[in-house]
Parts: sequence; C-alpha cells; structure tokens
Amino acid sequence: MRYVAGGSPGSFDGAGRLGRRFEESQIGLSDAIPARLDRIAELAWSECWAQQLRAEKKSSHTIRAYEVAAKAFSTTALPGEDSLEWASASSITVREFHLRADPNNGRMDAWMNGLGELKPSTINAKIAAVTHLLKWLGHTVPDWIQRPSRNRSLPKTLGRRELRRLKQAVMDSEDPLAKPVSTLMLDTGLRVSELCALDIDDIDKDDLSALVIGGKGEKDRTVLFTESTVEVLESWEPIREARLANSPEQGLRAMFISSRGRRINPRSIQKMMDRLADAADIPKSRLSPHTLRHTFATGLLERGADLVTIQRLLGHSSIATTRVYLEIGDQTLREIYHRAQRSPPLPEQEESPETEESAVQPVPVLPERSDN
Repeated sequence: MRYVAGGSPGSFDGAGRLGRRFEESQIGLSDAIPARLDRIAELAWSECWAQQLRAEKKSSHTIRAYEVAAKAFSTTALPGEDSLEWASASSITVREFHLRADPNNGRMDAWMNGLGELKPSTINAKIAAVTHLLKWLGHTVPDWIQRPSRNRSLPKTLGRRELRRLKQAVMDSEDPLAKPVSTLMLDTGLRVSELCALDIDDIDKDDLSALVIGGKGEKDRTVLFTESTVEVLESWEPIREARLANSPEQGLRAMFISSRGRRINPRSIQKMMDRLADAADIPKSRLSPHTLRHTFATGLLERGADLVTIQRLLGHSSIATTRVYLEIGDQTLREIYHRAQRSPPLPEQEESPETEESAVQPVPVLPERSDN
C-alpha cells in the first residue's frame, strides 16, 4: 500500500529531506521490511513494538518514555497531510508503518523540529527512543540525525560535615525507618527502587551481603555491608515484626515496611530525606536517596577502591558511567590536600650502609617492546 498526502491513515506520500517526493521503487521500500517482521506485518505496530521493549527487559519507566516519544513521532504530519490522532496512528500495521516511519521521507526531521525548546538531555532521550523504533522497523538512522551535546553534571555528594550532621539527624529522628534505610544505602550504594524491592530473604547477615534481584536492566548483583549494618538491621527487625502483625498483606516478605504494614515506596523515602534534610540543616535539593548512593561511591574511590569494583557494586552496565566519579570537585581536592598537610611527617631513620647502598640501586631497565 502507498500513502497519499492528505488521505486516510492508510495513505501517505511523504516529502524527502530536501522536499523531493520519492517513489517506493526508487528507495526500495516495497520489499524493505525485514524478514523477521513478516509474521507480524499485518498487526498493529505499537503493540508489537511494546512487546519487543518488554522482551528486552526495559524498565516500565523506560517503556513509558519510549512510548511518549513514539506517539509524538508517529502523529507528526508532513506538509499536505491531515493530522492523525494517536488512536489511528497506533493501529497502523507494521508493514504500513514501516513506510510511514521511513526517515528518508522527512517525518523524522519534522518531528525533531518540534524538540528545539527542550533540554539537551530530554532531546537525546527522545531521539534514542525513536532510533530504537526505526532500527526495529529495519531502517538505517541517517547521518544527519545529530544529538545535541550536553555538559555532564557531576554527581551530588555530601561533604564530611553534611554527612556528620545527617547521621546526627538520623540518630535523633523518631522515624524507626530512618536509621536502617540511610545506613543500608550509605553502606551498599543501593538504588532507591532496589532498596524498596529488598526482601528479608535477600539479606545474608552471616555473609555480610545482600542479593539484588532484578535491578536496573533486570540485572542481579550482590552488594556488601559491614557488621555495624547488621546491628542496625537487627535492631529494626522487632519493629518490622510488629508492623507485619497489622499488615493487610499476609506473608509480606519486604525488608522495610511502612507504619501501615505495606512495602515502602520511593516517594515515602524521599519524604523521609526531606525531613532529615531540615533536621540536618542541609538543602533539600542536596539530599536524596541517589545522593547517598553517590556518597557511597565517592567514599570508596577516596579510600582506594578501583573503578571496576565500584562498577560491580553499583550495578553499572558500563564503566563509562562509573568513571564520572573520577571528576573530583575542587572542594574535595582542597579537603584531601589539607588533610594530607595536617598528617604528621614520617619519622626520620638513620640509614645503615646497607640501606644507603640499597637506596642508590639503579632502576632495572625494562626490555624493549617488540612491534610484532
């Protein structure tokens, strides 16, 4: 089927990037649909693509963001076309939508022209969504599709004084969840979603570890903690048992339970962080569950942990994400410098002849590396 401008949802004759009209025979669209899509060619593209996203184990948040971008892209009208509602656009078959979405016919450009007022990070996210859709349909993303560059912001972390004030606020808090939640996040670097999903069976106090099941990207990993964390968790367990007794959900295995007897959620944890920020005299914008995760990571780095170890503990799929922690801010550099300057000097020792002789031993020459 060939689309005709101004026609029904099943008709389209799109404009090329320079305004030129292409025939199917000229650009090979009549037989360009990938063979893997043949069996679903007559089904609605939106449902098939959503199923593909779920099969790739994209998170529900990512799927929603991808669908929002695809909705705007698929309903973008070219000059001379009638506007198309989402109800109609989403029901177009895979075979027909393959032609409608072809980036050579100008729809990609028209859609991107409406993204100019958004932040670079938002534009990049939307382009990533539509790029995934185009590749799934078998299209090659054109070279002219350029993502805007953006300055990567450094992770927000707590300074030493802020961390001390936070810990004092946690000790003074009347919320029994404040201490176990903040302690576990600072000791493990868990994401807030992973903390909320943690079950009591996932924690091995003897092994000083916890199993994170279905983390970001549906990846499992092990996080580690210390004996002091075990003590905090054990002090929380009687409160957990009391809340379980009044829980409307029988057999709830969640590690952290709200006062209403339900599994805690990220929003309730952020509200807790806001209260702790007020008590610790820390701006609310500087304290979040993710701030504690970043503080955990930078603390490991300052104590000599290597990037690969930090990457595995944080559950980053790429070490490039972990490398951002190497960008130490000026204030942190100053703290490290002055702490080193305040350290007592090493005691001077009299050198024996053997020591003096060994001190002037020549540095061994490494063999030259072969170019082969």
